[in-house]
Amino acid sequence: MPTYDKPELAVLIGRFQPFHKGHAALLQQALDAAPHVVVVIGSAFQASTPKNPFTWQERADVIRQTLSAADQARTTFLPIRDYYDEEKWLQAVRSGVERLAAQRTSVCVIGHFKDATSEYLAHFDGWQLISVDRNSPFDATHIRDAYLGSQPEELAANLAALAESVPPATLDFLRTWAKSPLYPALCQEWRMLRKYKEAWSAAPYPPVFVTVDAVVRCADKVLLIKRGQPPGVGLHAVPGGFIEQRETAYQSAIRELREETRLDLPLATLKAALKGSAVFDHPDRSQRGRTITHAFYFDLGDGPPPNVQADDDAQSADWIDIDLIPTMEDQFHDDHFHMLDHFLGLTKGLPSV
Repeated sequence: MPTYDKPELAVLIGRFQPFHKGHAALLQQALDAAPHVVVVIGSAFQASTPKNPFTWQERADVIRQTLSAADQARTTFLPIRDYYDEEKWLQAVRSGVERLAAQRTSVCVIGHFKDATSEYLAHFDGWQLISVDRNSPFDATHIRDAYLGSQPEELAANLAALAESVPPATLDFLRTWAKSPLYPALCQEWRMLRKYKEAWSAAPYPPVFVTVDAVVRCADKVLLIKRGQPPGVGLHAVPGGFIEQRETAYQSAIRELREETRLDLPLATLKAALKGSAVFDHPDRSQRGRTITHAFYFDLGDGPPPNVQADDDAQSADWIDIDLIPTMEDQFHDDHFHMLDHFLGLTKGLPSV
């Protein structure tokens, strides 16, 4: 077993959606373990959804309010985007922590192994792992369900019941956030997702959905839609949808592209423009459930973009400057920003946070 010096820096990693008393207990252990703490806030640049409703800045502010002035001075927040690629994510966390650590070379990471999603804790080579038992029954998923599943007349009572699960600063934040226009929209989306999953609950095994997507580039632009149906109403996405029973993945991608954007190009033109394909299969990439998508990348060259028009379940269809996409990361549905990043290299040269 490796031996470690007393940690100079403790790392606590989580999404904190929202920050609850179990998180607070882990943070206190991090503060007890080392003179300086980095709180890594995951899913930092996602669009607001029932799974990730709050911005990283909102989450950091709530956590900060639970700390004394002395502990606030010892705590730094590090936002990290989702990569849907564990190696990239681990490297981003390590690089961000090392940048903040300055000359502090002895680092520990604190957490508990609740299930397979916590295995990353053991993958920070060179960092001391302080594994702690789960000493709290609180769970962020159940808190979000109680919050977003509330009918208007139930909200006050449900928030009062949450007082046992969350610090006062979190409760105050949830009360205030419920007055924002995002709250009723996310409640509606939460109900849609709940009904969707209930419809599949009688299946003899957990369903795995197969979808297709089309990433279409023309010169310095890429073709995007805005979604017209939940989940993700109003968010940007690449054209796509579910595969049909008697189609190949490629055929389904072409059909969805035409249905949603009315891109009227000959099949031979699209075939000649096909530059690559990839499968995106991270277990958490879709809120609907386990969804594997086959994405096809088309480059139409440097000519003027063909005319497009939204149809089917798309609100809009537009050619967007590729240079603008990195500034729109928090406006994309599911992992579609990262799908574009895969083919277009959007985050090369950008900070990992």
